[in-house]
Amino acid sequence: MSRNLLLSSAALCLLTACATLAPLPVKPGDPSACSERRQDRVLFGMNSPDGPVSETQWQAFLAEVVTPRFPAGLTVYQAKGQWRGDSGQVEQEDSRAIDLIHADTAEERKRVVEVADEYKRRFKQEAVLIVSTPARACFAQARAGSRHES
Repeated sequence: MSRNLLLSSAALCLLTACATLAPLPVKPGDPSACSERRQDRVLFGMNSPDGPVSETQWQAFLAEVVTPRFPAGLTVYQAKGQWRGDSGQVEQEDSRAIDLIHADTAEERKRVVEVADEYKRRFKQEAVLIVSTPARACFAQARAGSRHES
């Protein structure tokens, strides 16, 4: 991914995170109550010196590295990305992004870095991008006895 594009994207993310959020209509004690968290979006290029990272390799990485560190859940996106690496050439490649919403603690932040470091080691990557922002997370859960009709 282009460093200028990455910096611009990161700046946009930071600016939008600073916007004031309107309070959600949540009653105290409601299981959907909001909490202050951290959102880390981790972006992984799928090209490696040994060839593209296969879907099987990616799924193994998720199962062996990411899920044990974030068992409460995560979201994975498929993407197309580009960046200028050490070679000076702009590389375009398939990419994956993971959104991790977690407590803002040193231990949780360490786990995010461990995920990035293991991906770099396993797939011989120059870099993995982590975009980290404060987040207000709220679960909207079905109430007991309510039905969802399609």
